[in-house]
Amino acid sequence: MKKILVLFAHPAFQKSRINKILIQDIDAMEGITFHDLYQAYPEMDIDVKSEQQLIEEHDVIIFHHPFYWYSAPAILKEWQDLVLQHGWAYGSHGESLKDKMFLQVLTAGGEQKAYCKKGYNRFTIRQLLTPFEQTANLCKMIYLPPFVVHGTHSISKEEVLKHRNNYMDLLSGLRDEKINIDDLMTKEYFNEFFLSK
Repeated sequence: MKKILVLFAHPAFQKSRINKILIQDIDAMEGITFHDLYQAYPEMDIDVKSEQQLIEEHDVIIFHHPFYWYSAPAILKEWQDLVLQHGWAYGSHGESLKDKMFLQVLTAGGEQKAYCKKGYNRFTIRQLLTPFEQTANLCKMIYLPPFVVHGTHSISKEEVLKHRNNYMDLLSGLRDEKINIDDLMTKEYFNEFFLSK
């Protein structure tokens, strides 16, 4: 069984209808650690050693966050800047993250069709996530396709619940090693894995 760490970052969580549903009951799942960064560090005073120890204890690292300005909320950037130290996360002696899996769970206001060359945002989600993918690559991690919930401003509760169920299946599938990673790596989004089931 793989241990999964969900690093959750939402600076306006109290206003997020979607994320409240998505994360419901995650902390009760065996083998899953749910870590709300804004709750743990309201002053953004990140405890580097504690975070590094937490990472070392897990096999799969998930950044769960809204897709703010084509990136992540500020605390995740601060977390990366401080926690992913040379000699620990990367560099000739930095192998603490080697072979750990990494993915992002995103909520985005825009529809999927807005994220393409001819769409409103001009780039795909995967293209916009390139800095995260390269960070994972530098740290010798296995970068998995993102799980994305689009259209959060207009999505129905039924659709949100379907995404939530798929998210739970994602977590339990990775934990129990029931997801074919080679097959998953051929997909643009993790969501596509559930369409093919």
